[in-house]
Amino acid sequence: MNHSPPPSTLPEANRTRHRRLGDQGSLDRAELDAILDAGFVCHFGVVVDGYPMVVPTVFGSDGQNLYFHGSVASRSLVASPEATMCVTVTHVDGLVLARSVFEHGVNYRSAMIYGVPRLITEPEEKLAGLRCLTEHVTPGQWDYARRPNRKELAATALLAMSLEEASVKIRTGGPDDGGGPDAALGIWAGVLPLVPTWGEPQDDPLLPAGIEPPEHIRARSGTRLG
Repeated sequence: MNHSPPPSTLPEANRTRHRRLGDQGSLDRAELDAILDAGFVCHFGVVVDGYPMVVPTVFGSDGQNLYFHGSVASRSLVASPEATMCVTVTHVDGLVLARSVFEHGVNYRSAMIYGVPRLITEPEEKLAGLRCLTEHVTPGQWDYARRPNRKELAATALLAMSLEEASVKIRTGGPDDGGGPDAALGIWAGVLPLVPTWGEPQDDPLLPAGIEPPEHIRARSGTRLG
């Protein structure tokens, strides 16, 4: 794997140029990393047999590549290494409720990543990529749970996609109509924040008595997601 530090600024390519709402766009590479670090579910879009397909999946990032996986029987993953893909990650931070419906909006953080993913087949690199994905989702879990065996690795397709070509957009703040004619309507306006948090661990019903959640799981309860 390439571990050289990425550039601090995202390149502005034709596919990633901010043509609309440019003030919400960002070329700061740190913003991209923060959006990826805050989430673990992405949607990848790819054309399969002439038709678009958008698939949700879990991802992991090492700062260089985005890793996502699925069954080797997945049509979308089989087609992906041969085609350009667009992967999106979005966080909703709140509803922006204005005085008029037209001015309503959403506070959000989003990233779109373009590229041709690479199918990882070398066993050691595959394990490293799966470790990255697992630790991205639940830090500490790779060393706690049983790791994939040879049969499970053979049944898993793991893709890596470079983070070199990406578009970032972020919207913060309140409504934009406070200085216009609608301000005289006497209607409440503001932001309704959305703050997702992790809940308490729930035991598997088949779990034998006396087995407690490990510390790296318990420590996440009550903490903010993203």
